[in-house]
Amino acid sequence: MRRQITQILCATDFSGFAKDVVSYGIALAREFHAKLYVCHVVDLPPVPMYGEAVAGPIEDQNRFINYAQAEIERLIGDASVDYQPLITLGNPTDEIARLAGEHSADLVITATHGRSGLKRLFLGSVTERLMRTLPCPLLVLRGSESAAPAEHHKFPFKRILVGCDFSADSDLAFRYSLSMAQEFESELHLIHVVEPSGYRELFKLPSEPGDRFKKDLYDMILEKLRSLVPQEALNWISLNVKLLVGKPYEEIIRYAELKNIDLVALGIRGHGMVEDLLMGSTTDRVIRRSPCPVLSICSR
Repeated sequence: MRRQITQILCATDFSGFAKDVVSYGIALAREFHAKLYVCHVVDLPPVPMYGEAVAGPIEDQNRFINYAQAEIERLIGDASVDYQPLITLGNPTDEIARLAGEHSADLVITATHGRSGLKRLFLGSVTERLMRTLPCPLLVLRGSESAAPAEHHKFPFKRILVGCDFSADSDLAFRYSLSMAQEFESELHLIHVVEPSGYRELFKLPSEPGDRFKKDLYDMILEKLRSLVPQEALNWISLNVKLLVGKPYEEIIRYAELKNIDLVALGIRGHGMVEDLLMGSTTDRVIRRSPCPVLSICSR
């Protein structure tokens, strides 16, 4: 069964990537005949403490809200789409998640600046927090903090890659991607990345399993990938399955670049606090380096 997308929320901070975000929202809203919400959160600094004066906070709020309203209208332009601006004040992550829930969003679209290392550790990322708090999938467009908006973002998605590790989140990412692939009559690339050390633990294998065992295991995984796709869906899509060996985020990015992929879809898997902060999940890493938009999905 195809997933219905009837409510789309674009979250923009009016950075250099705002036009990309809203353009994707308009294109998807048209494709799915969906209602488009364009959201901006006015993130005011906290009221100064210890007796410092605050000059006209209400006037500032009204000025920012009026600016946001005008900017959203400018970004929409003369596009023929059913849309509604949503302007609010507060913490961006909390407000975007709240608005997505209130308006029953089926998809949220945003952009990330691709921070990494210590800057990411100390500043955090609205995108990465949204990935774990939204009640719906998140489509992330990646940009560089020093570059103009990426011109290679393509729509519709004619080549869709799904990272499949057979988890619940991965299965949900597959189902959304299959629906999009059918909608756009796309190539669907189902990828599973084998990390040899992980398989040795899982199956209690010897340090060097025999070639025949490897072949049987790999054939079994490839067949499992093929079996995910219903036979009738093959009337609408072109299916490719691939088994890769290495670090998942590295192999997914390499494959996406090699095959000129338009969209990568990944599920979110749980990690420990230290690993998540210092290294990031596979999805975090792919988003920061992906050559195309990434659809992240977390099961609830």
